[in-house]
Amino acid sequence: MSITRESELIGMQKASEAVALTLKEMRNYARPGMTTKELDTYGGKLLTELGAKSAPYVTYGFPGWTCISVNNEFCHGIPSDKCVLKEGDLINIDVSAELNGFWSDNGGSFVLGTDVNQHRKLIEASKQILHKAIHSIKGGVRIADIGALIETEAKKKGYRVIRNLTGHGIGRSLHEEPSEIANFRDRSNLARFRKNSVVAVETFISTTSTYAETLKDGWTMVGNKGGFMAQHEHTIVVTDGKPLILTAMNDIWT
Repeated sequence: MSITRESELIGMQKASEAVALTLKEMRNYARPGMTTKELDTYGGKLLTELGAKSAPYVTYGFPGWTCISVNNEFCHGIPSDKCVLKEGDLINIDVSAELNGFWSDNGGSFVLGTDVNQHRKLIEASKQILHKAIHSIKGGVRIADIGALIETEAKKKGYRVIRNLTGHGIGRSLHEEPSEIANFRDRSNLARFRKNSVVAVETFISTTSTYAETLKDGWTMVGNKGGFMAQHEHTIVVTDGKPLILTAMNDIWT
């Protein structure tokens, strides 16, 4: 969507604060021995208390309030009573929701407890690259140029990007134009970021894979060549200068 009046900005801010707070609190709540279903139930309770509705559930009938992916699961992981979290797990939580007709999206990867499996370097790379990408976005910048920046920075750090997972426009629905904000230079994409538009920018930084494939459950995605992936995401308003990061309170950079 494009922000045209103050009421729209306020609506987006409130929806974004709901998803950002939920993501932050879920990350703090996660403990070894807890199931991903327990963690998701906690996230659903938070969203409900904030008056928000789970976007993946409302839009796609997803079997959970949030997406929780663990270790070799890249994204869209289904919360489960059978998945018990362990010390050192690489966890990704993606929280998106609708509040009073406005939609917002954010996500982040983190290590549970002590980094016994050495995932923190990958996570920090994803965070840093997202920060650089977002702060390079302003009205008139080519979307493909931001994709090129993300891939270049990933390669510098010894990683790859997932080519079939992308950021997207958002606001009055979960997915809007621009439909794809890729993590590589998509030469067929001639579009530019528009001032006052709302977009969800995501990094998909991988150790070995370049594509994500869907498992038989119809939701969970893993790498075509295995390995691990870190994802971080903010919903922002594009400006002529410094972007307005609507989901900043999720604290993924702190």
